[in-house]
Parts: sequence; structure tokens; C-alpha cells
Amino acid sequence: MSEQNSKTVTKKFLDSLYKNVKMGADSIIDLMPKVKDKGMREEMTAELERYEKFATSIRDILFKAGDEPKEESFMAKAMTKMGIEMNTMMDSTTSHIADMMIQGATMGVTDTTKLIREYENTACSEEALALARETVRYEEESIERLKKFL
Repeated sequence: MSEQNSKTVTKKFLDSLYKNVKMGADSIIDLMPKVKDKGMREEMTAELERYEKFATSIRDILFKAGDEPKEESFMAKAMTKMGIEMNTMMDSTTSHIADMMIQGATMGVTDTTKLIREYENTACSEEALALARETVRYEEESIERLKKFL
């Protein structure tokens, strides 16, 4: 297996992982102005910081390989933002926002787990796979923490 193949596979994997963690961070940023509960704001702030750390780790791995992550398209970001606006227009209670965040984290766990399964027996770097597994663990823990706000 060539080093070039490994770099290409790892880049594709990390691009998908990057989009996932950036979606989580961007969604929290979009939701934050609607949150009144102090405990929920603290949880969201901690999650935002963690997602940003994951994004930085992904960027660092890609930069070391002489590359950079692909950002989500403007349209995809706008659609997500619009979905959040619509979803909170009638109900912006802490419980509803916690439910939305749990749904988002569950999607993140599902998407990242599928990504890991797809790439774990390929030339993808172990460093990238380990970061993805850490992301899944973190999102699963987040889901548990958010349940207290339901």
C-alpha cells in the first residue's frame, strides 16, 4: 500500500470527520442566543470548545500532510441555520433545545461510526481513526449530560 494512497484515504476520511464536528460547533453557535438556562449555556459552551478542539486536531493532522480541511458549502450551512431557526421559532425552551442537541449528537455518532466502519480496514491512518473514535465517545457522553435538561 503506497504512502500516497494512505494520504488520500486519510484526507477523505478527515474531511468527512471535519464537516461533522464543524456542523456540531456551528449548530451550537446558532442555538446559543436562544438559551436562557445558565446550566444549559455552560454545557453548550463546553461542547462548543470541545468541537473546536476536535476541528483543530483534524486541521493539524491535515496541515502536517500538506493539506487543509474542506469546509461545508455555504448552502449546507445556510440550510442548517434555517432549520434551527424554524425548529426554535415556536419552542425555544431548554428542554426542546436539549432534545435538538441530543438529536444532532446522535446523528454525529451515527455518521462518524459509519465513517469509522467504512475506513477502519483501509489505508486510513490510525491517528485519524483514533480521533474519530474519541469524537464518538465524546458525543455519546454529551447525549447523557444533555438528558438532564429534557
